[in-house]
Amino acid sequence: MHREIDTLIITPEDMGRIDRAAAASGLSSYGLMERAGQAVAAAALRRFPGARRFAVLCGPGNNGGDGYVAARALQAAGADVALHALGDPLSLKGDAASARGRFEGDVAPLADYVPRAGDVVIDALFGAGLARDLPEEAARVIAAVRGNALPVLAVDLPSGVDGRTGKVRGAAFEAVATVTFMCRKPGHLLLPGKALAGAVEVFDIGIPARILAGHAGHMRVNAPAVWRAALPAQTGETHKYVRGHLAVFSGPATATGAARLSAAAGLRAGAGLVTLLSPADALSANAAHLTGVMLKCVDGEADLAALLEDERLKTFVLGPGFGHADKARRHVRLLAEKGRHLVLDADGISAFRDDADMLFQLFADGPARLVLTPHDGEFTRLFPDLAGDKALSKIERAQQAAARANAAVILKGADTVIAAPDGRVLVNENAPPWLATAGSGDVLAGIVGAHLAHGMPAFEAAAGAVWRHGEAGRIADEGLTAEDLPCAIPPWPRD
Repeated sequence: MHREIDTLIITPEDMGRIDRAAAASGLSSYGLMERAGQAVAAAALRRFPGARRFAVLCGPGNNGGDGYVAARALQAAGADVALHALGDPLSLKGDAASARGRFEGDVAPLADYVPRAGDVVIDALFGAGLARDLPEEAARVIAAVRGNALPVLAVDLPSGVDGRTGKVRGAAFEAVATVTFMCRKPGHLLLPGKALAGAVEVFDIGIPARILAGHAGHMRVNAPAVWRAALPAQTGETHKYVRGHLAVFSGPATATGAARLSAAAGLRAGAGLVTLLSPADALSANAAHLTGVMLKCVDGEADLAALLEDERLKTFVLGPGFGHADKARRHVRLLAEKGRHLVLDADGISAFRDDADMLFQLFADGPARLVLTPHDGEFTRLFPDLAGDKALSKIERAQQAAARANAAVILKGADTVIAAPDGRVLVNENAPPWLATAGSGDVLAGIVGAHLAHGMPAFEAAAGAVWRHGEAGRIADEGLTAEDLPCAIPPWPRD
């Protein structure tokens, strides 16, 4: 079971405040650096027992200080160490200067490093706080290391990766593994930093959890510990209507499969009843493929208005394969006016590309009743200014979008981000790469719909759905198709 701090994601700015608070509490800041460097050395020896030489590359700040400690520990273990520094080592200050002073070996300029066979590079040039492009001298060394295909162990984060955004600042190391301290940073979880960091080891260097929690924001890794308390209760009085009735809108006769995937996923994910709302021309196509999912003809607003007289029907999925933008907007308006919960996906999102404010106004009041599930292209259609702002991280884009739309936003991708209107945000990490297949998003929309139908709040419903969707991908395994996913949706993780 996760401890709360195991799910924390800390920005570099917040980590700086945590370091200062730890020092103010009486902890030795040099003692923290010593433990960090020793952890790097231990990871290097464990991961690379056959290394002929460890090339430790030290930068001009505290990340470089960690590198000096690691180099000293490696020497003490009998390893061959070559240390190269960026800048003048004599200009180091504070703890980094102390670490440099305790290293008794030679320190050569970074520019003098010549990669050779058998080297393992320990990258202690720049950590997660990097917010500018790498100097040319460092970029040249990165190119040389890449050209010789040498393994890299990164300290905190591969140099060149922005810890706040995960973006590359001119050039970056590609690490086999990264050793970071206390908590992961956004750059460990957001692309391309996620791909460049390799296997991330989080080492506890002794900062108390109370200090971490006191200075952390609202970012977490998406894990059951975060949303388990919002899971629907199971009692002896549970029946199908208690578990919720989910309705999924179908597209026309030539595009019915996406909605059926959503409906099947909703049923498997725990909705008590699922009804597919089909235009008349698609009834035969849908009826030929449905068993546990019910079927209802909804051809226009009059049919939908009549359906909404049933107060037990509170949750809808609109978008997968829907196709008709004008009809989508009319349906969404009616659902919003009647106070229903809505998962808006795919064509449903694109229907508002020319009038996003209309959508946001419809759901502006009260607790979030809307869940948006865009990939990057669909996100751009609703939030072109946020998508075009290169200074924002994916986390920040999702947070601002959720606040603007008063919706839970699932910004999809290999680094899916889930955001709430109040600023809470999760980054998902359990989805395997083979989950990127046609129809996978339709399944996700259905799972979200089932959770909303259960009565879960929008943010928790979205987060739990993304996690179960990722687990379904793992269970179905490589080579899956979207049709495999509903049957692979795991039970709720209640323990």
